[in-house]
Amino acid sequence: MKARISKFIEAIENISEISGRLMSWTVLLLVLIVVYDVFMRFFFKIGSVTLQELEWHLFALLFLIGAAYTFKHEGHVRVDIFYRGRFSPRHQAWVDLLGFLFFLLPFCVVVIISSMPFVSAAFYIMEGSPDPGGLPMRFILKSAIPLGFSLLLLQGFAHFLRRVLQLFFPETNVESDGSGEVK
Repeated sequence: MKARISKFIEAIENISEISGRLMSWTVLLLVLIVVYDVFMRFFFKIGSVTLQELEWHLFALLFLIGAAYTFKHEGHVRVDIFYRGRFSPRHQAWVDLLGFLFFLLPFCVVVIISSMPFVSAAFYIMEGSPDPGGLPMRFILKSAIPLGFSLLLLQGFAHFLRRVLQLFFPETNVESDGSGEVK
């Protein structure tokens, strides 16, 4: 049973790792586009609605799809006033379990469910930019909302399972080395 759960955790974390590494290339692309856009505006006084929209589309993708990777590597924002310094690993595990059940799980489910009509309508009308010269396929970007929150929810579930193993099977070392492999 523990081995199956560990394999399941590893599979989820591999998904988070792959999506995060793909998004790292988005960072490079975003930087290059911003540098080019700034250069063109500063030296040639030439602006582009397409480039500006591409910049915020890439940033949105980076944020939404990269959230699971960030969570996997514990790069997310957390209030560590009590958590790190004063709580034992067992209490930290309980905080993580309760945080998943009462905060992350309901929030992700609400966002996923409430975004579906929004995304569906965007696909139905093949929504594009309302601005002249803007990007034509905004509906694709909007589909990243439920996708990103689904990936985050999946990674949260892996973290939840890791804490369950830590609490109820303490002889099993379930810490991650950040590579997606369960030790």
